[in-house]
Amino acid sequence: MSRISFIKPRKKGEKSRQVHQEIKVLHCTFPVKRKEGIEVTLVQAKEINPPIGKPPLTWRLLSNRIVENEAQACELIDWYRCRWEIEMFFDVLKVGCKVEKLQLSSKERIEKALIMAMIIAWRVMYLMRLGRACPDLPAELIFDFLEWKSSYVLLEKTIPKKTPTLNTVLRNLATLGGFLGRKLDGDPGAKSIWTGFQRIQDCVYGIQMAHKLEGLG
Repeated sequence: MSRISFIKPRKKGEKSRQVHQEIKVLHCTFPVKRKEGIEVTLVQAKEINPPIGKPPLTWRLLSNRIVENEAQACELIDWYRCRWEIEMFFDVLKVGCKVEKLQLSSKERIEKALIMAMIIAWRVMYLMRLGRACPDLPAELIFDFLEWKSSYVLLEKTIPKKTPTLNTVLRNLATLGGFLGRKLDGDPGAKSIWTGFQRIQDCVYGIQMAHKLEGLG
């Protein structure tokens, strides 16, 4: 019997929390009429000591992979946990980039639009994860100078003379997207980031157009 620990991401009405699960493995054969049975592995991961008032977080996974040791069982659980990242990525694509509402006339145009949307979705996810893992990085490593300065202008804040940290700019951006930043709100989520990032890009585009108009004067 083995154990695994991880941070369960926060969701609406629920904070992120540390989860400890106990893993059990069972090998069995599904009978198939007039054919050789199908060998499968059942992996159960059940939370130990869940918070008071909450049921234990329990997963039961069926797999055609052979699990012979603790590392292989934990690997299957880690793969399953990746669904949170996958679901969030497609949420940015569908809700943020609105790819399901594309009304393009050809397969080639749809593919090009999807490629651009996937790059945007990747950057939103990248910003969110990097902001949590490396909050003290200089913002200029991730943002163009017009991007991070626009986050201050749109919030009517004084632009600092020294380059701010990634976390500072990311929270500016998320605030523009509706993030309140209260004590128990935790870190900004994907939705507030993509909404704020959209406003930043509009601002940057406006600045660039203004510079071009100055050149025409």
